[in-house]
Amino acid sequence: MALDEYLSELGDENRPIAPNKLDNLSSLSGEGLERFLHVYNSMNTERRRQIIESLVELAELRVELDFDGILLGCLDDVDPAVRIGAIEGLLECERRPFIDRLIGMLERDSQESVRAAAAQALGRFAFLAELGKLGQGYGEKVERALSAAIAKPGESLEVRRRSVESIACFSLPGVTRIIREAYRSDDRHMRASAIYAMGRNCDPVWLEILIEELSSQDAEMRYEAAGACGQIGEEEAVPHLVKLINDDDAQVRLAAIAAIGEIGGDEAEAALKECLHNPDKAISGAAGDSLNEMYLLRDPLKFTL
Repeated sequence: MALDEYLSELGDENRPIAPNKLDNLSSLSGEGLERFLHVYNSMNTERRRQIIESLVELAELRVELDFDGILLGCLDDVDPAVRIGAIEGLLECERRPFIDRLIGMLERDSQESVRAAAAQALGRFAFLAELGKLGQGYGEKVERALSAAIAKPGESLEVRRRSVESIACFSLPGVTRIIREAYRSDDRHMRASAIYAMGRNCDPVWLEILIEELSSQDAEMRYEAAGACGQIGEEEAVPHLVKLINDDDAQVRLAAIAAIGEIGGDEAEAALKECLHNPDKAISGAAGDSLNEMYLLRDPLKFTL
């Protein structure tokens, strides 16, 4: 189908969006992208939201499709929900201009929800920078932007906590200080983000705090601490995680099982094998998945259970 013909059809807001035709929009650039954006920007808000949501869903199903050009163009949409949808659709995008756009949105977007989404998306680039996979100077730009958001007077809690979670990937003394200060917060949501950040930071220095939080009265704290222990990967945490296999909270139980598998070792393997016989199908199934992942990491040629 010719692009102009399809754009005329897509622009008819009385017609439902046909997912099987959206591949007409893949890899648009140059004049074709300009023509799409001209038609798209004339549509009502609901139609624009539907298109972005449909493109993101289709891209997840068919990885060969590329809607990055469209999604980058929609980062300036007047509707916050569209801007957030575009950010979420670009989570695998590693183009350097996208970093600059995210930093600008974190610094200047009028909507808290969009700034928070931008802060969260920058976490991927913080991780890539820590691995040495970003161009020179980009890691510093990301770290400075997130630090500024955390310290910005009057910035919302949601934006600051998402920034703490994202900046945690950097192995810097200043980041360690940020995580500690977040953990000392009086707000339980910020404390939960700090625990999550400890896992992303992957420094065993946090293990003592995390083990203590595994016994928290707050299920969210136990859940985040379990996940963080799995990311840090120290076998010292395994016996404490084993206790959570029978936790009152189902999500905590599953997080503990996943973390035990991530850490590995003889004690972890024994605990997971015991879980295979648990009458709770969620527990036995999760244990089987964790064992398979453990074996795969240990020996990629090993058969799964």
